[in-house]
Amino acid sequence: MKAHNNLLPRLLLSPSALLVLVCVYGYIMFTVYLSFTASTMLPTAEWAGTANYERLLGLENWEVSLRNLAVFAGLYIVIAMVLGLALAILIDQKIRAEGVLRSVFLYPMALSLIVTGTAWKWLLDPGVGLEHTLQSLGWSSFSFGWIKDGDMAIYCVVIAAVWQTSGFVMAMFLAGLRGVDSEQISAARVDGARTWQIYARIVIPQLGPVFVSAFVILAHMAIKSYDLVIALTNGGPGRSTWLPSVFMYQYTFARNEMAVGAASSVLMLIAISVVVVPYLLREMRGAKNNG
Repeated sequence: MKAHNNLLPRLLLSPSALLVLVCVYGYIMFTVYLSFTASTMLPTAEWAGTANYERLLGLENWEVSLRNLAVFAGLYIVIAMVLGLALAILIDQKIRAEGVLRSVFLYPMALSLIVTGTAWKWLLDPGVGLEHTLQSLGWSSFSFGWIKDGDMAIYCVVIAAVWQTSGFVMAMFLAGLRGVDSEQISAARVDGARTWQIYARIVIPQLGPVFVSAFVILAHMAIKSYDLVIALTNGGPGRSTWLPSVFMYQYTFARNEMAVGAASSVLMLIAISVVVVPYLLREMRGAKNNG
């Protein structure tokens, strides 16, 4: 009977496990294989060694994508974490309508990145969005054409991404704040500590694990960002908002250099693994020690 009870859950989970094994890990290995072939429009078995990686690292478009990623990821992670922490601290003050505010701040995370990108594209478009609206109301000197400016368009992507995920980061920090030892805070208040001193010296230092978790999630999202960029700017103007994910799509499907696109995908996978794997190992060790 015990063996039968153990067999049933395995049978129920086996189709999902098989699909994940084939459709996720199987295609990851296939992509790695393609990156070492001479594939162009269609996959081919002709071996090319590391030629695709050498070509990839020498492409100006790849360098542009990496520079854009550095700007986007740096600003996105920092601003989202600072804004999320500030919102969490605000809500932690036991303000009125706390539930409503939490829902409002979390709502953007419920939207798809395509919807977010499209909405912000309309809002930032000088012809129909914020600039047009304010000028029609009489502020004729107002100008906000970042989305059309090659030097500023990447910051439009940052704005949309921060709006999308800062509420989620807020929820993570709020959960951490609610887990802080209240006795330490009470003792600090008795000693005459100000509110900002309590947060700076007692509360925030105890949020280290939340900071790490938020960083890992945001870094992972930044590296693989594609939907938002395509919906918002389509990679333009020019290559000003190209990210590695956009580069991968362009070279794989638009320029018929499948092997180079596969090589860029492998490098993106490595970058994500560098961020995520140490975090997962750390969490697994922590769970094992606690257990």
